[in-house]
Amino acid sequence: METGLDRREFLKTTVATGAFLMAGSLLKGVPQAQGLVKIPESEKIVITVITDNLSDVNRTDYKIAKRLTKEPYPLNAAAHAEHGLAYQIETVVGGEYHCGLFDFGTDPHGIMKNMNLLKIELGKVEALGISHDHWDHQTAFVEIMKAKKDEFRKSIPLYVGDQFFVGTYQRLANGNIISLTDLKKNDVEALDFVKITEINGPTPFIPGAYFTGKVEQITNYETVPSIYLVKKGNEYIHETFPGEQALVLNVKGKGLIVLSACAHRGIVNTVKHAQKMTGVDKVYLLMGGFHLINAKPELIQRTVADIKAINPEYIVPTHCTGYEAISAFSKEMPNQFILNTAGTKYIIEG
Repeated sequence: METGLDRREFLKTTVATGAFLMAGSLLKGVPQAQGLVKIPESEKIVITVITDNLSDVNRTDYKIAKRLTKEPYPLNAAAHAEHGLAYQIETVVGGEYHCGLFDFGTDPHGIMKNMNLLKIELGKVEALGISHDHWDHQTAFVEIMKAKKDEFRKSIPLYVGDQFFVGTYQRLANGNIISLTDLKKNDVEALDFVKITEINGPTPFIPGAYFTGKVEQITNYETVPSIYLVKKGNEYIHETFPGEQALVLNVKGKGLIVLSACAHRGIVNTVKHAQKMTGVDKVYLLMGGFHLINAKPELIQRTVADIKAINPEYIVPTHCTGYEAISAFSKEMPNQFILNTAGTKYIIEG
């Protein structure tokens, strides 16, 4: 039996990624070859939604979704929910177990309550990641790290996208501009056991899981609204979220898992990017925030139609997808759709 993704194999994969990134910088404007990132296949993947917008103590297990048990006491299933998102990612590659945490929500007390309910062992976490610099994905981070400092490994990496700490803003309907960022670089650096790693291309997270790097925008309808801004000098300019990260995993014999956070650059773009990046067309599970909340009906319809054409085995909209879009996916893809709740585990075996 193989011993798993050893250090040599992991470094070889990382070097291949570096070559991919270098080629991208040298060949700007030239279509890149497909399949240049080979993600090791996982025999087993477990994605645990530590928190999300919806909690439902009475919802039962469904297909690959396993809910919190109500025994021995129903309060054990009453997971904290919020306008935020946090995941635990577990993989088994070559018989070896790996674990990472991706996004951290807003309320540290609620997140830590759920971690306890879910029996998450923080000492097994090998890496941390934050998808993008919006408050609903990172506000709880520092307080959780401080409270659980003795449980985490020393020098644990925190992966963030390029320009993560620059800050993003939103222009309100009344013209006022507000900050959407809560996490400060100085506060993270003050955590002497966390090492910030900024990434700008496909990057290994844990064995079996890769960050996407910058998602290429190829659809003509998935555009970032002009209300999102970034500050350049004394000016506010349009923010297009080039540093936002999604995760891509590869299930042995089943295909890709694409796990987004908000997909500001488009969920269809994100899936297409993952397919091109890996050379794998089959999508087993598409899951995450699709950022269709308050979207116009025609945008929702086009997105649902394109995702339906991609034909994932399962689709799990979360967080910022919005009621209307969630309802549309449920109606148009009833056999593939799973309603997510905070505390749910998605267990996939190859």
